[in-house]
Amino acid sequence: MLPAWKGIDDEAKTAAADLEKQGYVAFIADIYGEGNVPKDNESAAKTAGFYKKDYAAYQKRISLALEQLKKNGAIPEKIAVIGYCFGGTGALESARGKLPVVGVVSIHGSIGKDQSRPSEAISTKILVENPAEDKGVTPEDYNNLVKEMNDGKADWQIITYANSKHTFTDPKSPDYNAVMAKRAWNHTLLFLKEILK
Repeated sequence: MLPAWKGIDDEAKTAAADLEKQGYVAFIADIYGEGNVPKDNESAAKTAGFYKKDYAAYQKRISLALEQLKKNGAIPEKIAVIGYCFGGTGALESARGKLPVVGVVSIHGSIGKDQSRPSEAISTKILVENPAEDKGVTPEDYNNLVKEMNDGKADWQIITYANSKHTFTDPKSPDYNAVMAKRAWNHTLLFLKEILK
């Protein structure tokens, strides 16, 4: 699991605990490294912005987390990446970088990518959970993602949640939407059940 831009938070911890109740082994990746936690939104935006621009560095960090997960006994053919916000961006980068995962779930992640980057074949199954009122996702981002997925012959789906803003799944956010958050989680579980069977 890849957390939001401030690092490992309660939303990621709760999701990991819920996954374990479903019988999965959950591992939250500390992308920034021990002790390197952004103190505020400004520093989080700067750090996340660095990794969004240097996507290869982000993919490398995710790859190292996957290696650690496998060292702890994870079955390589049964690994999926779930990410929230900045982590949702990382989930898509896992697929774009051809990291060894069966599927990815991007939950209110930044779905756009630099259009100068080539689109390649994508074999990872993809679920994007997108809030309809996320100001960080433009119609152009959405259309470009659809084109990227189709050009890459990916097995993909995007679910858009009505009346939902960027952090709609986080109970601590003023934009929390309990109904849509529950639906998104149920869609995540259904996707995992399908790809990890």
